[in-house]
Amino acid sequence: MFTGVQSEEACSERERLILEHLPQVRLIARRIHERLPDSVSLDDLISTGIIGLISAIDNFDPAQNVKLRTYAEYKIRGAILDSLRGLDWASRDRRKKAKQIENAIAAAEQRLRRTATEEEIAAELGLSLEEYREWLLDIQGLTLNSLDYSSEREEGRSLHDLVADSEQHWPSHMLESAELERLLAAAIERMPQSERTVLSLYYREELTLREIAQVMNLHLSRISQLKSQAIARLRSFLEKRWPTPRGR
Repeated sequence: MFTGVQSEEACSERERLILEHLPQVRLIARRIHERLPDSVSLDDLISTGIIGLISAIDNFDPAQNVKLRTYAEYKIRGAILDSLRGLDWASRDRRKKAKQIENAIAAAEQRLRRTATEEEIAAELGLSLEEYREWLLDIQGLTLNSLDYSSEREEGRSLHDLVADSEQHWPSHMLESAELERLLAAAIERMPQSERTVLSLYYREELTLREIAQVMNLHLSRISQLKSQAIARLRSFLEKRWPTPRGR
């Protein structure tokens, strides 16, 4: 607990920083919430994000050469995703569908020796195109723990690197990170233009799915389908090229 004149000033500054960054909490919470079932409360995500924000402000060290906004985003997003890991909101059926789609993409592309189209992936699954697109809508949100932690950039470095401990800066870890980035770039390069655009607008420009729909003049559900399919392609591509003993 703060005491004296200095502590009052410190408390006032802390409160100012919390209020200043509350819009950031709401934005991050909304972006995550739009990919979750309606049963997940947006207010709960915001409350959890505020806890992450307060932790960021209390533990922020300017000497680490990281902007507070960048560090706060990491802590806010991390707090929300950690809270979601404790929920079994993704049914076994949805996870099974996601895996079937990844396997179908791999099988189709191995047979065709090129990037498979939506129609070819659907055929591999024994589904009509309409049924396949319904599957893509159904699995949206299953990618929360895979790319969202490592998508932000600050002055050309990944957010993961900025907050990593000393072990993660060992040459072996840095080489692995560089190889993973190379593989991701190769996977994205093989994608249809529409999927590449969705990933770029979502992860690089940080637009919401609704904003991307407006930019691309497509229905929101179509943007969700393209994003789910793009992530499935990435997972399928990396499955054979990136060994992960502890899972993906």
